[in-house]
Amino acid sequence: MEPKEQRLGGIVGIQLSVMMFLQFFLWGAWYVTMGPFMGTSGMKPETIGWAYTVGPIAAIASPFFLGLVADRFFATERILGILHLLGGAMLCLAPLAAEKSSTLFLVAILLHMLCYMPTLGLTNTLALHNMTNAEKQFPLIRVFGTIGWIVAGLMISQMQIDTSSKMFYLAGGSGILLGIYSFFLPHTPPPLKGQKFSARDALGLDALSLLKDRSFATFAVCSFLICIPLAAYYSFAGRFVGDMGVEKIALTMSTGQMSEIVFMVVMPIFFARFGVKWMLAIGMLAWVARYGFFAGAGDEQIKWMVLSGIVLHGICYDFFFVTGQIYTDQVAGSKIRGQAQGFLVLITQGLGMLIGAQLSGKLVAKYTTEIDGVSTTDWQQVWIYPAAFAMIILVVFVVLFKNPESNGANNEPAEQENDS
Repeated sequence: MEPKEQRLGGIVGIQLSVMMFLQFFLWGAWYVTMGPFMGTSGMKPETIGWAYTVGPIAAIASPFFLGLVADRFFATERILGILHLLGGAMLCLAPLAAEKSSTLFLVAILLHMLCYMPTLGLTNTLALHNMTNAEKQFPLIRVFGTIGWIVAGLMISQMQIDTSSKMFYLAGGSGILLGIYSFFLPHTPPPLKGQKFSARDALGLDALSLLKDRSFATFAVCSFLICIPLAAYYSFAGRFVGDMGVEKIALTMSTGQMSEIVFMVVMPIFFARFGVKWMLAIGMLAWVARYGFFAGAGDEQIKWMVLSGIVLHGICYDFFFVTGQIYTDQVAGSKIRGQAQGFLVLITQGLGMLIGAQLSGKLVAKYTTEIDGVSTTDWQQVWIYPAAFAMIILVVFVVLFKNPESNGANNEPAEQENDS
């Protein structure tokens, strides 16, 4: 074990860090600013909603691809390379598709996301396979992904292509580069070679047994519901920031990822102090505050309120999603741990975000008027709805959820938290 651990700190550690950097540089280079691009291209809010729906669709399909093909028949680095080459090409074709029709543009984005979403699991699999102490080593590798997203935002704004089709060429080119690079990553054989595929395993349906526990059922339902208003942020925050008079949209939005790093560092301190319940509650309260800031800034274009709402992303993501993953790991136990995490991704990044993207597109369309070819959105009205919705979910969660020590035998004593 020791030589492998030593190599992780050397060439293998560098390889994995670069892989994570490019993986999220690729995503960050277009995902946030796609909405502003589509707006300036004359595409309607409903179309923008559909553009941010294809990601959740791909997230739902991803477990089947990973379980049926990637995990059983091909070395991880090879399938990773092929998917990124194909996905990068689709992004490069997206601007040409947009010139033809919005439908062709959506098809190009869908094909890219069908290639990209499985790579999120593949990069984690490859990295973890080449580690000896995942708890210590993985966060140090994964943080380069967040750095990659931030650098992408900086480059997009520095190049002044926040609303330009050129962002897709930058992102697509980085995807093709990552595709080529992937073939030179450490060899990682398929983890489930020889095992039969099970749709039940792929969807994590055995984790449904955890829903017998009231607290986990509350957590699961609230996680699903909270991702509905979350989709409004991913789909329209970039366009909102642009309407507020911010020119460097990508740079401004990347401050959310900067705060994510800060709060990730201090998270263990808060976790020890507040426990699972109140960490999750603080995360949801931050979502209420975020949309409240956006609504308050809507009429007067108050820049500090806009920036405050974006910076809160660190608490929104770390305190809710990361804490939720830890909590799920605690209650699931070793036998269905992987399935429980897969089930959580399915109901949040898949179903919750899918419904949210559709509803947010309709919501923005409702409060958008067009006069003499110029579209104007009443953002104050738009952001009030997700703020109120998130507040209701927060209240339900606080009333019904109890900390892990009340969840029964699945928790080990060392993992229990006090209900503060």
